[in-house]
Amino acid sequence: MSNIHSFTEENYLKAIYHLSTGNNSVVSTNQIAEITNTKAASVTDMLKKLAEKKLINYIKYQGVTLTEAGKNAAVNIVRKHRLWEVFLVEKLGFKWDEVHDIAEELEHINSESLINRLDDFLGNPAADPHGDPIPDRSGTIHQKKTGKNL
Repeated sequence: MSNIHSFTEENYLKAIYHLSTGNNSVVSTNQIAEITNTKAASVTDMLKKLAEKKLINYIKYQGVTLTEAGKNAAVNIVRKHRLWEVFLVEKLGFKWDEVHDIAEELEHINSESLINRLDDFLGNPAADPHGDPIPDRSGTIHQKKTGKNL
């Protein structure tokens, strides 16, 4: 990502991405509040901040969609999360059901060169241990989602 986003901003972008995946639908404040376990008023404050950064399109009482920049940032976060899950399972011997929380922390490391080296080290895997596709360096997802959500 070219802009450094806060841990919380990244989590919101990822939540909006997951809620809108497939049909690029408008996501409501209440949906985001539910998935992030946050009060709607706090969600609204964050949406305003993300809109100012041009990462989302937000219309009060109508919902939110990701801008192209927001989608790119969200896909990058998903890519990092899923690569870390592969690393933790394949190289460090974690069980697939143990890696989500650790990957949640590691996904916020903002080093593109580290992530690209991790991807190469792992042999450029197409899917994470849960069967979810891993976006490539350009953000393209090459297979349909078959596993659990992040």
